[in-house]
Amino acid sequence: MSQVVVVDGNSLTLEQVESVAIDLTLDIELCGRAEKRVIRSRDLIESKVLSGERVYGVTTGFGRLADVEIASEEMTDLQHNLVRSHASGMGNPFPREVVRAIMLLRANALARGVSGCRVGLIRALIGLLNAGIHPRVPEFGSVGASGDLAPLAHVALGMIGEGDAECEGAIGPVGRFLGGAGLEAMTLAPKEGLALINGTQATTGLGILALLRAERALAAAELASAMSLEALLGTPSAYHEEIHLARPHQGQIYSAQLQRQLLAKSEIRESHRHDDPRVQDAYSLRCVPQVHGAARHALGYVRGILQTEANSATDNPLVFPAEELILSGGNFHAQIVSQALDLLAIALADLAAFSERRVERLLNPDLSAGLPAFLARRPGVESGFM
Repeated sequence: MSQVVVVDGNSLTLEQVESVAIDLTLDIELCGRAEKRVIRSRDLIESKVLSGERVYGVTTGFGRLADVEIASEEMTDLQHNLVRSHASGMGNPFPREVVRAIMLLRANALARGVSGCRVGLIRALIGLLNAGIHPRVPEFGSVGASGDLAPLAHVALGMIGEGDAECEGAIGPVGRFLGGAGLEAMTLAPKEGLALINGTQATTGLGILALLRAERALAAAELASAMSLEALLGTPSAYHEEIHLARPHQGQIYSAQLQRQLLAKSEIRESHRHDDPRVQDAYSLRCVPQVHGAARHALGYVRGILQTEANSATDNPLVFPAEELILSGGNFHAQIVSQALDLLAIALADLAAFSERRVERLLNPDLSAGLPAFLARRPGVESGFM
């Protein structure tokens, strides 16, 4: 029996995003409570359209054309043309897992019930995911400051039956795959093109997948550090609890504790505990808790940002039926996500730099505490890792 991921706009986890991104056997479902919220916000949009009230991107044009009123019979064309005009990305297509992450996150954002779309639009997006149909989304073209308009427009283009898609490794017109799966292209109602393309889901999807890989890289770095200390006949005294309680950053304390656990009862350490003339080890061994701990703090911060963003409404305008309000704002702006991902890149660069220094010590016979040069079994005859 397939596992189910329920989209409700509030409780999607980063691990669920990754699971859906890589596992096509998972079923995605829309939560019933979310459907009710979506219906209420859609009802408000339709009432505003019927009343002739001016609503940005619904009864008006976009951007500099926001002062142009749109006739009711042209509102569907307005939404379709918005999608077509913004599907202007360039470069290689994103891998399948990135596109799936984007699609799931967009469905979850719409499920918050403040975007004014129909329930059927969210079901159509989820239907593509469940059918394994993935619109081709070029990797370049996102604005960021105005949301991921181009990448999301390419997803929306597939939903209206245009453009190319990938399905089970095959590339072709999305309409062909829709027909094979028994699905139909969507005809967008007022507000729905804007609801599909206005948001940060491409940035967030990429960030989530990168963060989870980074967390695994940090775990591997902790193991590699302990093994390097052993191989280089280092001392774990720099990981003593008292040192880190004197500078009580939680990431540093955790990393030092983990190193102590990994090195506990080390026979290699016992073999050189006495008569070792060295007082302390190189930075790349001695400062592991400080550097890894800082990375752990950074990754924890990034996780919090992405967890919130994964369950946020990033559309504009937003629809609040309880107050009968449709409000223009700037939730599409990706500043907080982009800053967090810059921090993620810095933390990973620091981890990589420390790892490179440990590799140098392991390979360099002047630094490697008696290990064979370049870790070759027969240095000279063999070059090892030169």
